[in-house]
Amino acid sequence: MQYFRTVALFLGFFAASAFLLAGQPVTTADALVVAVRDGAEGEMIEIAIGTFELDAPLELKAKMTLKGAGMDKTILTHTKSRKPSTKSLPDPEMTLDGLDTDAYLIRIKRDTAGVTISDMTLHGPQLHGAIFSWFHTGLHLHHLRIKETLWSGLRSFGMQKAKIHDCEFLDAGGRWDAGQPGVKGGNTGGGIFACWMSDCEIFNNRFVRIHEAPEREFYGIKVRQGIRCHVHHNTIETNFSMEFPFENDEDNEIDHNVCFGTVSIPKYAGGVVPKSGRTFHIHHNWFKDSYSIEFVRNGVEIDHNLFDFDAKADHGNLISGFGDADAQGPAVFHNNLVSNPGRGVIWINEVFNHLEVRNNHILTRTTATPRNEGLFGFNPKCDFATIAFKDNVIECIGEPRPLLRAKESYGAKVENNRFINVADAQKLKNPKADRPVGLEKPLKFDCGVKGEFIVDGWKASLTAK
Repeated sequence: MQYFRTVALFLGFFAASAFLLAGQPVTTADALVVAVRDGAEGEMIEIAIGTFELDAPLELKAKMTLKGAGMDKTILTHTKSRKPSTKSLPDPEMTLDGLDTDAYLIRIKRDTAGVTISDMTLHGPQLHGAIFSWFHTGLHLHHLRIKETLWSGLRSFGMQKAKIHDCEFLDAGGRWDAGQPGVKGGNTGGGIFACWMSDCEIFNNRFVRIHEAPEREFYGIKVRQGIRCHVHHNTIETNFSMEFPFENDEDNEIDHNVCFGTVSIPKYAGGVVPKSGRTFHIHHNWFKDSYSIEFVRNGVEIDHNLFDFDAKADHGNLISGFGDADAQGPAVFHNNLVSNPGRGVIWINEVFNHLEVRNNHILTRTTATPRNEGLFGFNPKCDFATIAFKDNVIECIGEPRPLLRAKESYGAKVENNRFINVADAQKLKNPKADRPVGLEKPLKFDCGVKGEFIVDGWKASLTAK
């Protein structure tokens, strides 16, 4: 009997190899496991239409390509009996110790390069995540649907020169507290959760939270140190669209995204400013939540965005800082359109110096509460000689709003602004200058997945087909 079993297994493995030799897509889970296990570096493995249940992670070698028949046609998932422990969730985030790399559908071999995964759905409702990558260069993920994972969609350490595009992250993460679902709190995973990411491009991806249970919360893109990364043309429908709260972030560009939630970039005392002078450039995005940007961060430029808020949802300050360590900037906020700021435009608890607010058009309307506090709130100990408001249009329709909250803020430089129904306008010197006020040129750009929306001034709409 043992002889026949051995022969049967041998014939099964031989058949899987024969498919590969013939250049045919693999058609069974067993054949897929053999193809990945026995395939050489650089192997192209095509997967046929169907659902493939895996009882262990596929471990891809350098330069391997795993290609399905289409996002809706090839589905990789786990067997019903495969249910790793959640005791290690939330994972330790910044260390590999205690992190369960077996609890993923796909694991990329450590210290390799050039892996491509495309054209399939990765479905992991009982797994920590879909893809685990460590210290890999040149990862290419495209046309993937990553769906219903417990902690994160892609979990990576030391990812360099990756391209992630044309993917969908649907409920691709969750919130956990000491091994249990985070119903009342805990740490939150991300559709993409990357530690030490550099020279990567993330574009034309859609992140959607479908299930509203509190433990199903996940961040779109969660990064622990980003260097020279470009995140653009994504549509991110999660409470936190992006989070970059780490030291030594530098030269990151965030543009042409639709952000339903917050972009969080805080660092203690604002963090180090790199030689380039810039940590983040946030431009040409459409922000939809009044709690848009979490501060503080030095070396930031925020420009040419549409901040477009519902007057009934007035819970947030557009830029909020909650720390207590002095930050020296610099930061510049310019050429933005701001509609219906809730609590205000900028509120920073800690000292923040070297801030320039210029050439914006800010339009307030009476909010649900209604809000009547000043639009800008600063710590009284700021060096207001380094804070400037220049060439802005600020108009309040309905409820008048003061420009400033703290009396010490009136030491800031206020010059050549147009104030309409601003409650404290008489307290502001605001000398005229020979410069235009408001936007330096009309605001028009596309944003979201493949430019699916067009922003034209105050209006955002679907791009005409």
